Amino acid sequence: MGEIRALCISEKRGTEKQATDRAFFITEYGIDGDAHAGDWHRQVSLLGLGEIEDFRARGADVAFGAFGENVVAEGFRFKELPVGTRLRVGQVFLEITQIGKKCHSHCEIFHRVGDCIMPREGVFARVLHGGWVTVGDTLEITTEKIPLDAAVITASDKGSRGEREDASGAAIREILTAEGYDVAGYSIVPDEREELEREMTLWSDRGVGLILTTGGTGFSVRDVTPEATRAVIDREAPGIAEAMRALSMKVTPRAMLSRATAGLRKRSLIVNLPGSEKAVRECLGFILPQLQHGIEILRGDAGECAR
Repeated sequence: MGEIRALCISEKRGTEKQATDRAFFITEYGIDGDAHAGDWHRQVSLLGLGEIEDFRARGADVAFGAFGENVVAEGFRFKELPVGTRLRVGQVFLEITQIGKKCHSHCEIFHRVGDCIMPREGVFARVLHGGWVTVGDTLEITTEKIPLDAAVITASDKGSRGEREDASGAAIREILTAEGYDVAGYSIVPDEREELEREMTLWSDRGVGLILTTGGTGFSVRDVTPEATRAVIDREAPGIAEAMRALSMKVTPRAMLSRATAGLRKRSLIVNLPGSEKAVRECLGFILPQLQHGIEILRGDAGECAR
């Protein structure tokens, strides 16, 4: 167990990173605003405080961020941790992906003092679950699964104006809580693609395991939830919506009119639910028992073994 001593970012590659008191870690991307973040395995770099202090003891006056590190932590010699090690700081989970690196072009600190410790002592990680990190937070090695969390988004013009009670959204939150999910977010937005896409993106950037929408899946010209979902997902998960329609057909033939879809964005599963409380309760009863296993596979917390 250790402590975060510095958080550093740079807006441009090849420039020295600058320390900040607080940073937002985006799932499967890196630190918001950092030039080295992206869709690759070296999303965040970590360096131990002890290695920096040893370097300073040699007479080099270097600030945090000088070696290109994003995270400086006391209590760790990161290069001794094997690839695959998981680290946790608050809600943020990191997984070590690489030990050290080969320098193809020497950085600013090397040109200034003739050496850089990041290639030898630094490690790199990907962000499995995002969130805010503040200097002084506790960093620890963990073997635990990422806790089950969820966000609920209601698509309703009238609901967003306060003209209709959001009974379906309330039912979803009640059911999720009873099933052991931490409901991390809830919002009511109008039936607008841009707003729906923004909310789905916001919660998947945090790494919330399950994002459930309610409403906007029918034939009305204002029903655009499936289109918004397809715009943000990386991969479809068609079996979920197919199962809801097939099982709902046993309740009402009108279930065939549902355009609901489901898919994966980063480490999040997004599922469209109907807009009525009754239909929401029925559909969650059909699918929710199976979704936890899917989320655990998506997060790397379970294998894909058949039952």
